[in-house]
Amino acid sequence: MAVDSEWVTLQSVFPKLNAENCQLTSAASPLYNCVAWAAGEQSLNWWPSKADGLGLFSYWPISIRSTTVANFCKAFGALGYELCGEAGLESGYEKVAIYADGNIPTHMARQLPDGKWTSKLGKGIDITHNELGLLEGDEYGIVAAILKRAIPS
Repeated sequence: MAVDSEWVTLQSVFPKLNAENCQLTSAASPLYNCVAWAAGEQSLNWWPSKADGLGLFSYWPISIRSTTVANFCKAFGALGYELCGEAGLESGYEKVAIYADGNIPTHMARQLPDGKWTSKLGKGIDITHNELGLLEGDEYGIVAAILKRAIPS
């Protein structure tokens, strides 16, 4: 799906990614961000501040609008997620991961049914990556929390 220039840009920001551990799965879209993508939403931007960088309204599922890992955990708690300690695939559960620089969330990813992870890179492309650690580094920091919920029936 990606042209060579997209790969070059992607690998300059995330040097651990390559064609063997990452697939580009959709074109760039400004309609949603990584937090919305982690929540399964593709038509809204999710962020605790009331406006995103483009001046558009941002959705947030709870009234507390602080940009902290704990608040992101609370927001996804409102969706039925709870903290867990393992990134591995668990039968009957779906998982999301919060990346952070210190206590400030920078990115979220969602686990796919095959155990791989999917990420929306800002307002850019969506990717599937084999491991969470592939996105750790200068851009997103480290995985600060993993949450899970029972797969809705």
